[in-house]
Amino acid sequence: MIDRYVEKFIRYLEIERNASKYTLINYSVDLKSLNEFLNEEPIEKVDYVSLRRYLAHVKEQNLSKVSIARKIASIRSFFKFLFREGIIKNNPASSLSTPKRDKHLPKFLDEKEIVLLLESPEKEGEAGLRDRAILETLYSTGIRVSELVGLNMEHIDQIGGIIKVYGKGKKERIVPIGERALQAIRDYLKARRPVAKDTKPRTSMDVRDKALFFNKNGGRLTDRSIRRIINKYITKASIQQKISPHTLRHSFATHMLDHGADLRSVQELLGHANLSSTQIYTHITTERLKSAYTKAHPRA
Repeated sequence: MIDRYVEKFIRYLEIERNASKYTLINYSVDLKSLNEFLNEEPIEKVDYVSLRRYLAHVKEQNLSKVSIARKIASIRSFFKFLFREGIIKNNPASSLSTPKRDKHLPKFLDEKEIVLLLESPEKEGEAGLRDRAILETLYSTGIRVSELVGLNMEHIDQIGGIIKVYGKGKKERIVPIGERALQAIRDYLKARRPVAKDTKPRTSMDVRDKALFFNKNGGRLTDRSIRRIINKYITKASIQQKISPHTLRHSFATHMLDHGADLRSVQELLGHANLSSTQIYTHITTERLKSAYTKAHPRA
């Protein structure tokens, strides 16, 4: 049985590795699936063949290469932990290979489309000003949606023009924010309703006095809420391509490189641990140059 060790492993990831809540959830789900397939086989009897049988079972489910790669990563990390803790004598997952992922160039909006999107929300009223501030902040900083919804009032330094964000693995980083985004935030905060002075005792769940962005019920916005907001204004701006909240992050990185930013700086701004994660944006700019050359050069 491996389930008795999964809780210990997840606790290790959370406390010692500062893993994000998404990593903890995904790893828990992956290892539960493995345990069910192995029919609660004792951990000492799990070998390389057992794991290969499980991965063959996973591939039959027509999962994407990304999902399969994540499951393999979960298994490898789990058994590496067990081996290091002395719970198993041999690591059966050490030889598991990760499938090569298909390289997809991230979608982004051009600068004219970005302007259309950012100008779509209303310039008055709490909801419109909030949405405008959200879009401006995402594009101005390139932060992840999960980082945006976690922003508190104290994370914004309006004088210094920077914000403090907590990224993957709860890593803290400082990111510059442009004046237009700061002004959008200021306009939103002026229009924002004050905290209700009701007779109910305040609880830790009441975030209106510390969260930067919240919903009409006084709760912190979620990733899903941000997706709905962006979809609303994509439709309003009549932008044809289908995008996600991450598209603003992709657009930020692409436009930074287009205007001369160096790759290392963009890596730092995005909070990428490895430069290889940032290098995909150079492929975008190269493809755009090739496309422009093909269209414009008479002998291309």
